[in-house]
Amino acid sequence: MKKSISYRRIEGKHPVFIWALAVSTLLILVGLYAVYNMEHHGHVITGMTNQIVWGIPHVFAIFLIVAASGVLNVASISSVFRKSFYHPLARLSALLAITLLVGGLMVLVLDLGHPDRLVVAMTHYNFKSIFSWNIILYNGFIFLCVVYIWVMMERRMQGNKPTIGLFAFLWRLILTTGTGSIFGFLMAREAYDTAILPPLFIALSLVLGLAVFLLLLMFFSHALGERILQRPKTLLGVLIAAVFYFVLAYHLTHLYITGRHGVEYFILADSGIYTILFWGGYMFLGTILPLLLLYHERFSHSRVSIGTACFFSILGGFSLLYVIIIGGQAYPLDIFPGMEVTYSSFFDGASKHPYTPSGWEIMLGTAGISVSILLTLVAMKILPFLPANLTDRDIDPEMLD
Repeated sequence: MKKSISYRRIEGKHPVFIWALAVSTLLILVGLYAVYNMEHHGHVITGMTNQIVWGIPHVFAIFLIVAASGVLNVASISSVFRKSFYHPLARLSALLAITLLVGGLMVLVLDLGHPDRLVVAMTHYNFKSIFSWNIILYNGFIFLCVVYIWVMMERRMQGNKPTIGLFAFLWRLILTTGTGSIFGFLMAREAYDTAILPPLFIALSLVLGLAVFLLLLMFFSHALGERILQRPKTLLGVLIAAVFYFVLAYHLTHLYITGRHGVEYFILADSGIYTILFWGGYMFLGTILPLLLLYHERFSHSRVSIGTACFFSILGGFSLLYVIIIGGQAYPLDIFPGMEVTYSSFFDGASKHPYTPSGWEIMLGTAGISVSILLTLVAMKILPFLPANLTDRDIDPEMLD
């Protein structure tokens, strides 16, 4: 006999909830103060320059946007691929997709300068620009997720869940492809100009989304059954390996092309912080260590190990985005291929462009994460998103087969 799924709201008077709201609100206010200073004094107070025009706020923004796309995969597995095991988790998945995207868009809009001109960008579209496409994709994604949540919560609309889920799934793939294409279409930057970046971003979104989802689920659901964690844990390991495959293909392709040897040597061996983040942040902390924690018999059944693997997966994904976004700009433009260019005050012939994130930028990026946390907590307090029964005994045995 099939067991019914019940949901609950989080405890609004719990000290952890109150402290989380207070800290998130404080960090948002600090971020807005940073925005005010950057708008008042200009980007000269940041670490960004005419060469590094996308700084660490963009890394935070892309991280949140990509994670928002990937976290919806949990709901997609439930509705589109009809895996009943993920049915109790679908509501929370769609909620996180909205809140993470809103946090990322807040950072993106406030970092670009003149956020008051956003109305112009939303009413005058240049369809030759991938940025114009993304405005449509982001708004459409939020709308679909809202409808998706309504369909899942309204009993009379349950029959429409697979259809809405399929639309959201396809939209999510297009959205992440568009985000990856921002960099893949940039021919001027040797580190960007490649068609493999969109599928790499899709794979990375699945890792980041699932890792964020599992961390939140483990934090709020203390009575999680061991068998319940095993399936998404195994899926996370497979997705981490998939990201590694695309990263490997990306670098092997560049190494095969003679003209890309310079940028490859720069990223992999001679760029300082970018080389450290690639090998230490992404390869070791974000790939090798999580796979060890998820699959080694000594660690794989521990809830702490799974949570640690999720955390390091997120850290590794953030490091990879930092290397791709900022490291790709730090390598100088090859304006005159095959010619020797002398160094000048305009950075002609520079070996690399320096960048050090300022406190203002970090405050803004942290505020974006805080917005996502705040919206998630408030929504979970108002509406029942969290499954109430997630022990092995409470879940239908057929869902665990």
